[in-house]
Amino acid sequence: MKEPNPETEKQIQEMQFLEQNLQNLLMQKQAFQIEMTETQSALNEINTAKDDVYKIIGSLMLKTEKAKLKDELTNKEKLLDLRLKTLEKQERNFTQKLEELREKIMNSLK
Repeated sequence: MKEPNPETEKQIQEMQFLEQNLQNLLMQKQAFQIEMTETQSALNEINTAKDDVYKIIGSLMLKTEKAKLKDELTNKEKLLDLRLKTLEKQERNFTQKLEELREKIMNSLK
């Protein structure tokens, strides 16, 4: 293997930067997935609830209309789904760029 030239070192730094960004993106994605799971679980509970439903706001638990809360959670679910799709697209882009950079670096070190 050859010593890396300045261009290759620059590519290595760019690759490390992309890897850090990918890690941050994956942590965001995981947080949104957890929030999505909680939202879907809450929607399922509302659908099976026969009586009153309550909503927690800060440290208060308030009685609320079932239909209104269901609409809020449905909208939240749609927003989270959109955010997750955006993050997945960014993840694919980062992964593709990383693979291209890896290939360039490996070829320059041969």
